[in-house]
Amino acid sequence: MITNETIIALSTPTGAGAIGVIRLSGKDAITITNSVFKGKDLTQQDSHTLHFGLIKDGEQVIDEVVVGLFVAPKSYTKENVVEISCHGSNYIIQQIISLLIRKGASAAKPGEFTLRAFLNGGMDLSQAEAVADLISSDSAAAHQVAMNQLRGGFSTELQVLREQLIHFASMIELELDFAEEDVEFANRDQLQDLINKITIVLNKLIRSFELGNVIKQGINTVIAGRPNAGKSTLLNALLNEERAIVSEIAGTTRDTIEELLNINGINFRLIDTAGIREATDTIEAIGVEKTMQKIDQSAVLVYLFDVAALSLAEIKEDILKLYRPGLAFLAVANKIDLGAGFDFAVLELPSSIRFISISAKENENVEELKTELYELAVGDQLTDNHTMVTNIRHVEALQKTRAALDSVAYGLANPVTSEFLSVDIKQALHYLGEITGQVTTDDLLENIFSKFCIGK
Repeated sequence: MITNETIIALSTPTGAGAIGVIRLSGKDAITITNSVFKGKDLTQQDSHTLHFGLIKDGEQVIDEVVVGLFVAPKSYTKENVVEISCHGSNYIIQQIISLLIRKGASAAKPGEFTLRAFLNGGMDLSQAEAVADLISSDSAAAHQVAMNQLRGGFSTELQVLREQLIHFASMIELELDFAEEDVEFANRDQLQDLINKITIVLNKLIRSFELGNVIKQGINTVIAGRPNAGKSTLLNALLNEERAIVSEIAGTTRDTIEELLNINGINFRLIDTAGIREATDTIEAIGVEKTMQKIDQSAVLVYLFDVAALSLAEIKEDILKLYRPGLAFLAVANKIDLGAGFDFAVLELPSSIRFISISAKENENVEELKTELYELAVGDQLTDNHTMVTNIRHVEALQKTRAALDSVAYGLANPVTSEFLSVDIKQALHYLGEITGQVTTDDLLENIFSKFCIGK
């Protein structure tokens, strides 16, 4: 899949700016650049050095530039890499790229620089995918998770498991070579202990995807409740701006309003919804229907109620209607500034439901509400050494690995021949290898790297 072509692309965003960075990678990257660079002879310079000079097309000066040299294998792609920092004019950038293509470079495809880094052994496949996650990260938590994967935290954990499985696979293969002598080189009890140990790790990684995915995408957080509960006032208080219209008229919010709130580095996608009640007109009915759809799609549900307006029976009825097992649920008593007290214990609801009292209008306990949201959604799961899965491809491979190990365990409990055990262990190794790239196909690589931006 890798070629001998020298590739070129703009690595900074398109559009006018102070500078643009043009990157080349390949065996001839330095000589091609040297053919149009007027300054030092780049082919005689050390790696990791910068050089000022001119880019010229014949006698025409295109720009004054700074050229950075990264000589193989001491580069991102493990090939010769040149980075040209020029002025950020679109015209200048296109002139330089066109000139270098005429001199022998080829336009890079999306993700081709990182693909070469992977194919040349600079990183494994899960680390390469983390590069794309790092570029698209828009919160501290997403950045932390991507950096942990880029540094090989995920890969290291998988590699340890894979090496232990390979040991048993080799012992069982040895048994097949001595099949006529009926000997066992692989201790079955030790193999079962290993499968149990690996399955525990796999389960932990698979469960981490739920949190890892919402960190990557943002946590859908729906604010729901009856009309005039103060949902829009709460949204404004959380955002610290007048984002939603607030009115004493019931049913003011007819459609959903979505905004982003960052709490301790985690992005919460706040969704203010229409009040839940029997609609009085067609438009409000559509709004209520959308509210229920958003609740079904939510990771966190904030049920807000007017503590002074509803009876205990009405509050409990609403909560039981909205609650479902597995949903992070926060019941919020609003308008405590009106003097109404509330004892949540009398409702006798599932212990997983959290409660808090606030005054959205007076901004009372709103910061405490943010803390509750963070604890409910994340808790102590996000630490520097906590491996987290954020990629659907990875979690599917982990699930297939677990299924293959289940087959090995079944074979140990219902004794089968070494040949069948070997097949199932090889399947598990295959799926683990797909994550890190020890097992790949061209179609898989094309699908992964086609999603990258050009120039990375």
